[in-house]
Amino acid sequence: MSALIVYVDVDDTLIRSAGTKRLPIPSAVARVRKLKMGGATLYLWSTAGADYARATAEELRLTDCFAGYLPKPTVIIDDQPIQEWRDFRHYYPLQDIDT
Repeated sequence: MSALIVYVDVDDTLIRSAGTKRLPIPSAVARVRKLKMGGATLYLWSTAGADYARATAEELRLTDCFAGYLPKPTVIIDDQPIQEWRDFRHYYPLQDIDT
């Protein structure tokens, strides 16, 4: 299998909000670092946009882990449905990633 390309969401994946407080999810932050150290290429995305994703990475001191920041897409145009993408896997935030 080729090197992992991983898209990571911000809200409720890396950070939770409680009122006006933003609370990092330590296990998810550690997983991002582990994936980066393992050679994965990571992108951070959010429905709130690329600038928000980048600001969150800065807040969590994870900017060295991400190759780029993106808004989460609302439409994907591809000749294949996502469920048919070769090697594509979905994981929940607290689920272990098979590398």
